[in-house]
Amino acid sequence: MWYPAKITEAASSDAISIEEVKAQAIVEQSDDDTLLQRLIKVGQDHVERYCGLRFAKQTIEAKCDSFANLCRLPEAPTVSITSIGYVDRDGNGQTVASSVYEERLEGLEPSIVLKYGQAWPAIQIGSRITLTAVVGYETAPAAVKHAMLMLIATWYARRENVITGSSTVENLPMPAGVDALLCNFRRGI
Repeated sequence: MWYPAKITEAASSDAISIEEVKAQAIVEQSDDDTLLQRLIKVGQDHVERYCGLRFAKQTIEAKCDSFANLCRLPEAPTVSITSIGYVDRDGNGQTVASSVYEERLEGLEPSIVLKYGQAWPAIQIGSRITLTAVVGYETAPAAVKHAMLMLIATWYARRENVITGSSTVENLPMPAGVDALLCNFRRGI
């Protein structure tokens, strides 16, 4: 079982810029820049959670209970593995040598497997394995960026989640096309 990942080195920039958002939402002044920056963060977080992917490159630390969990890494895309740490039976922190495992980081379902003739080390009962990795796209795919822009422009134009009429209240639907743009980027979660 994987526990929620902790970001140890944040992305240097968001997946989309405020200039891209202003162009999409047709905003010409800077009065709402603070609101737009917040919507960028919320929109990216929403799309990342919806897809189960990271759309900006960052370093994470994730913990699991067993080496068997490495057959499906918790974050994608995974760019590189920095280290795999564990606590040995004597209670000492150790790092698995990269000669023991093979990284399979292609696609949306990255994994780490044992190399032929190798075995995972014994761990202290109740301890966790710590994976440190660089994850996320260098540049978000165009379809994902467009979906984020559509969401943010909609949220900017309609700042509440409901439409009130004379006697009815309706929830706002997702902008048409967002799911279609994101469906090819969803992990099997």
